[in-house]
Amino acid sequence: MPKLPHAEIITIGDELLYGQVIDTNSAFLGQELGKLGIRVRQITSVSDRADEIVAALDLARTRADLVLTTGGLGPTRDDLTKHILTEYFGTELVLNEAALRDVEGIFARFNRPMLEVNRQQAFLPATCVPIRNAVGTAPGMWFDDQGTVFVSMPGVPFEMKRMMTDTVLPRLARHFQVPPIEHIVIQTVGLGESFLAELIADWEHALPANIKLAYLPSLGAVRLRLTGQADGQPNLRGRMEALLPVLREKLGTYVFAETDIPLEQAVGRLLAERGLTIGTAESCTGGYVAHKLTSVPGSSHYFLGSIVSYHNNVKIKELGVLPETLAAHGAVSEEVVRQMAEGARQRLGVDVALATSGVAGPDGGTDEKPVGTFWLAYADAHQTITRKISFNRGRQLNIEYATSSVLNLLRLSLPTE
Repeated sequence: MPKLPHAEIITIGDELLYGQVIDTNSAFLGQELGKLGIRVRQITSVSDRADEIVAALDLARTRADLVLTTGGLGPTRDDLTKHILTEYFGTELVLNEAALRDVEGIFARFNRPMLEVNRQQAFLPATCVPIRNAVGTAPGMWFDDQGTVFVSMPGVPFEMKRMMTDTVLPRLARHFQVPPIEHIVIQTVGLGESFLAELIADWEHALPANIKLAYLPSLGAVRLRLTGQADGQPNLRGRMEALLPVLREKLGTYVFAETDIPLEQAVGRLLAERGLTIGTAESCTGGYVAHKLTSVPGSSHYFLGSIVSYHNNVKIKELGVLPETLAAHGAVSEEVVRQMAEGARQRLGVDVALATSGVAGPDGGTDEKPVGTFWLAYADAHQTITRKISFNRGRQLNIEYATSSVLNLLRLSLPTE
């Protein structure tokens, strides 16, 4: 198989090192380059210091075919990248008329006067190939130097993404002529990474040499990514798909999707396909289950509402939980969460309802019900199903795990007709 090109990403800016800005650019770049078959081997963040930027460039070119930089292209004095690259490649800045027209057009649209510092952004290194910035004032730059491609882009995420999509990715595909690469994603929930790997170990060991499996775990779920590299034989994707029936048989109901979508979108599709409406009754999750369900476009077709019954009085008045049940078993109990789900279904007038009650922490736990104890329930017209889970990784992760678990309970419990 031909050698795949390697890439390195250099993000530039003190704000990244101080933690004032989170680097989301590298994740996007890695994903998009991976689709082309270009593997990112290193991600480096450096400050707005000329010597550190140059050192990072020198090191990157020794191990990468492609070096992508983001940041440092703005109009202020701390934006040094363009000037450093001009000196690094032994050239000079010249006015680019097309870039100047773009900058002038942006200021005209906003009816603002253009300052000289903004005009200076249209000066680019003479030896670069300019990369148009359709939504900002800082053009990007493409250099091809001694066998290594250098691409410099703004650090503003929406500007960088537009530049990558419009210009850089198509140009990279033509430049490197990477052999076709295919990805297939299998989404699983309810089984940890190590148990999942053991379950499918013999299947994974039998994969052809040009097809690799990656485990991408998240809270309560594991995404399996099959990546196939062209090997000279026809129909790569078809051969990859032919491997899936055995995998599906081994994983069974742990699979919730065979595309790159979140669990809430997968259960939303099930609800829409079956014409069912849903509502939630939440205590410990504080509306987070409703938030996840309604984060999906089109969720208004099946999600009707939620009752956040954080206090016991609300459980009694709004959901019909019996005071004697609360007194006998406490809010975090199978009996109470069952009544919450059944009450929500009736009060909200929905086909199915979910309920959560637990101890999210960091305090409030007891010996009998420690922090991380959760009761979950699903109710429809024919059945109410409850589950107890124990998970303690801090308050926010506890809430997220309980939410993922109750959505999975919904997926597994929905009537098929």
